[in-house]
Amino acid sequence: MENLLAEMIKDKKSEELNRLDGITIVSSLFSELLDREKDILSRRFGLKGDKSETLEKIGSLHKLTRERVRQIEAASIKKIKKLETLEESVSSLRSVVENLLNEHGGLIRRDYLLDILTVISLEVNGKGENEEITEARRQSCRNHFNFLISKLMNDDLELVENSDHFNASFKKKNTEVSHLEELSADLLTKVDGLKKTFTTDEILQLLKKLEAYGKHEEKLAGGNSDIADVFKSSVFPDKAETINENKILYSLMQALKNLEQNKYGEWGIADWGEIKPKTVNDKIYLILKHAGDALHFTEIAKKINEMKFDKKTANAATVHNELILDDRYVLVNRGTYGLKEWQK
Repeated sequence: MENLLAEMIKDKKSEELNRLDGITIVSSLFSELLDREKDILSRRFGLKGDKSETLEKIGSLHKLTRERVRQIEAASIKKIKKLETLEESVSSLRSVVENLLNEHGGLIRRDYLLDILTVISLEVNGKGENEEITEARRQSCRNHFNFLISKLMNDDLELVENSDHFNASFKKKNTEVSHLEELSADLLTKVDGLKKTFTTDEILQLLKKLEAYGKHEEKLAGGNSDIADVFKSSVFPDKAETINENKILYSLMQALKNLEQNKYGEWGIADWGEIKPKTVNDKIYLILKHAGDALHFTEIAKKINEMKFDKKTANAATVHNELILDDRYVLVNRGTYGLKEWQK
């Protein structure tokens, strides 16, 4: 029988798909709470589109102690979990999350799962077709799903937070993921040893050649349902077909704690300068490498700011100084620099 989620996505008018709306689900469940309980939960979990607020800040607003706010939060969640309407309200979401876990090998990075659910709710469901989906709206949607999954569905799911291998991820309770840990360790060792960045296709091929992959290939099979429409969203930086055809391995790449993707879609060890450029010099190198040709220092500064590697603004004079001082760069014309490695 075809995957439930795939069926829902294929039929975009499906009643089940319409019920997969985290904001509507939470609003319905909150109707049973007192105003103060609603406000505390909304602030704690960022359900108004904002970041979550501390117990101290909420306590100050409500003239309550930090401990009293914590007690109200816990009691309010407990009250919701006792509602007769809870299971009916989250049944579609529960089924979809279960399907997604099965399709992605039993473990999904929390942020990746929330992105998938948000795209289904806002884009596949048609709510973004005739209007711009603002980042604030996306974030609010993600926060609602996070609240529902982590606080109201945690009898079935486990949040893996303190793993040596993975970023915060969801998995079914009592699900064994040692094979994913073994594959993760093998991949990181290989990538670190090769000292180079990889495209998505390259790292997928690298994964499939690892000894751990051959050892656990049967467990890594699956993920055959077609949900490519989800991955066509701009939220996901890679080709929809690539993600859809390699759901388990791609999900593992997303979950790995020390593997990350840079602004150009290349993968490598998280603390490498080519993956997370921290200095102006790191940014200069990336800009020139991907330009493939020499650039004037003012153009390099402009491109750094356009890429938005972080919130820092690159100054043209600073860029020029770095180009002069680092022997990785060569002057090819007045104010124009290229990479020394191109001369080899």
